[in-house]
Amino acid sequence: MLKRVTVSNFKNFKDEISLDFSKIGEYSFNADCLSMRLIYGRNATGKTNFGRALLDIKSLLCGMQSSGLIYEDGAAKFKYEFKFGNDEVVYKYSRFENRNLCDEELYINGEAIFKCDFKNSKYYFQGLSIISVETVNTKRYLNKDEMDNEYVLPFLRWLINNTAFSDDSVLIQLFEYVRKMDLITVENDLLYFNRNFFEDLKNPVYLHNFEDFLNLMGIECKLVLQELPDGQAELYFSHKKLVPFYRTASSGTLALTSLYQKIVSNPSLIYIDDFAAFYHYEMAEKLICYFKDKYPECQFIMTSHNTNLMTNKIMRPDCLFILSSRGTLTALCDATERELREGHNLEKMYIRGEFEKYE
Repeated sequence: MLKRVTVSNFKNFKDEISLDFSKIGEYSFNADCLSMRLIYGRNATGKTNFGRALLDIKSLLCGMQSSGLIYEDGAAKFKYEFKFGNDEVVYKYSRFENRNLCDEELYINGEAIFKCDFKNSKYYFQGLSIISVETVNTKRYLNKDEMDNEYVLPFLRWLINNTAFSDDSVLIQLFEYVRKMDLITVENDLLYFNRNFFEDLKNPVYLHNFEDFLNLMGIECKLVLQELPDGQAELYFSHKKLVPFYRTASSGTLALTSLYQKIVSNPSLIYIDDFAAFYHYEMAEKLICYFKDKYPECQFIMTSHNTNLMTNKIMRPDCLFILSSRGTLTALCDATERELREGHNLEKMYIRGEFEKYE
């Protein structure tokens, strides 16, 4: 799981900004939301940018599209700290505006596995013996790097793709975790469509589960999947006659469908930007409870303007954060001199300006 992520010099985050899952308060309630973080912030504070920064590691290690990320002058710096079983993994790197790597380092349980200073062509590979891959041909990697001046291939990505690690290797666990990270943004994912999702719905169990999900969210419906003459499948609402799902569903239902397609694949971490933008506050609460019940192993980070969710009924002060215009991220329990308790009305305190200093 991800313990902590730290980013600096990325878009509007000139100084370091961190999100730490391992830092929790001494609260006895809602322990089931410790894998969640709900972030509030005024418009243009960088909530979307923070999600893109968080997912940068996926573009690096999995070759995913970068979403047109732009860095400030110099190199943007990223540091990810993970825990897999008893192993602590730290992976950090920096990238220039053209997205080329400046440097890259990996540590396992405090010991350096490798260090690559691409800018000055300095490399340290002596720590590869710690993970029993000291015989890997690093010269082959360096020669490949020198042959391609337009792109620096991350050494960690090359190492994982060119070494026969066991399935329980900490590097395989790291790669699988990163591969299953995901980002949902309103502008890109409202009409997210995955053809594999339709293939899965051909299984009556999957279709029933999706139908149950929508009904649980308050959308009373009966769904039918039919195969068209061209072999494609079409999803319908079943009323007195069949009504095409995607052509008639509300924006809220489409947003739920997009979200469901993402979470049903069991992501390791999912960043949901502008969560609840299309949901009534009761549905938003139901979604959070659904996440906690159905996906306890997944880490959720959500941004929102919906202050109804700022409540100890479903969350807690160490899982609720304020992102300021200065680029700082502060938990509510650290944003006031009061000792926040379960009985406090966090929403009223927020609206009254209790945490205004940290906005």
